[in-house]
Amino acid sequence: MAGKTAFASGVVEMLKEDHAKVKGLFEEFESADGQEQAEIAATAIFELEIHAELEEKLIYPAIREAIDDSDMMNEAVEEHHLVHVLIKELKKLKPKDEKFHAKFSVLSELVKHHIEEEEGEMLPEAERHDIDWDALEVAVMKRKEALMAKSSKKSGSRSKATPKSGRS
Repeated sequence: MAGKTAFASGVVEMLKEDHAKVKGLFEEFESADGQEQAEIAATAIFELEIHAELEEKLIYPAIREAIDDSDMMNEAVEEHHLVHVLIKELKKLKPKDEKFHAKFSVLSELVKHHIEEEEGEMLPEAERHDIDWDALEVAVMKRKEALMAKSSKKSGSRSKATPKSGRS
């Protein structure tokens, strides 16, 4: 049964790499200052927006279909909703605004909590189920490349700060 193994290598690996990247950006933000914080925050927001879209449009629906845990999936979706609310509010603020740092810190805590639950509960549970991981990986990588290309056209400066899509 090729492609439907109980091991989700590509998709889960990509998610964990994204998680590590964003957690690293949150840590960098805390020790940075001024313009550096603004650039780190912009990169983190960029990464979170792409990651969230991939999960919401492709990954979560595939997992939801395979596992019988609506509560876990609904909680993950609600956490994403809060991430989107915080990002929208952060985009209205200037990084020098006193509320920016506090709001970014709340975003950091929310995302770290979400990552912990996703990697500790959802992904291990999903890996035990019959999902066509190969097809999902192809769809996710294709969409990720399209989102990154679209974003780099809008903002040439941000494309330098963001690595190319795909795994290393």
